[in-house]
Amino acid sequence: MTPLASELEAMNASVRAQAPATVLDTIDAANRRLAQSGLAERALQAGQRAPEFVLPDAKGAAVTLSDLRSRGPVVLSFYRGAWCPYCNLELQAWQRHLPELQARGASFAAISPQLPDASLTLAQKHALGYPVLSDLANRVARQFGIVYTLDESLRPVYEQFGIDLQASNGDSSFELPVPATYLIGRDGIVAGAWVDADYRRRAEPSAVLARLDEIATHA
Repeated sequence: MTPLASELEAMNASVRAQAPATVLDTIDAANRRLAQSGLAERALQAGQRAPEFVLPDAKGAAVTLSDLRSRGPVVLSFYRGAWCPYCNLELQAWQRHLPELQARGASFAAISPQLPDASLTLAQKHALGYPVLSDLANRVARQFGIVYTLDESLRPVYEQFGIDLQASNGDSSFELPVPATYLIGRDGIVAGAWVDADYRRRAEPSAVLARLDEIATHA
């Protein structure tokens, strides 16, 4: 199975080959500023308790963290939205690894600030077999400490790419979560946290699975 990192690198190479240099410079500079803000370091970390939540899935059904935890460990992936090609690669990768998660008694859920209609379209497009949850106004992501406001320099760039965050998220905040993956134990304690300010990098599913095996060994 192709590592997610390889797919992300190929995607990034494709973007850099097609986008104008001025656009790439703007994106790189904004990414550096976000990394230097220390947001990723201040986010919820391993050993801390994950905040409980109730969120609607793509069809409007309520999903709670406590219910997911009652069945076993939970992997949560916060992603930016269906419009993000890097997010699409990540969510497809987790779909491929879903049988391995389930074999370990774990479940998976993806969370973004986009409206439920966009989540439903995404779930159907990729035939996702796990909950795709809508975190309107980034209420839950904020509790995990991973919310930021899109750099003003990037807003015209996103418009140029046809990305309408306000329409996607149903608000005017321009807020997004940094990509973050959390492994949460049945006790509600974070057993693994992968948070990166650079949206072009994501947690490798195999690393999360390895951490899950490590927890099981020590249980």
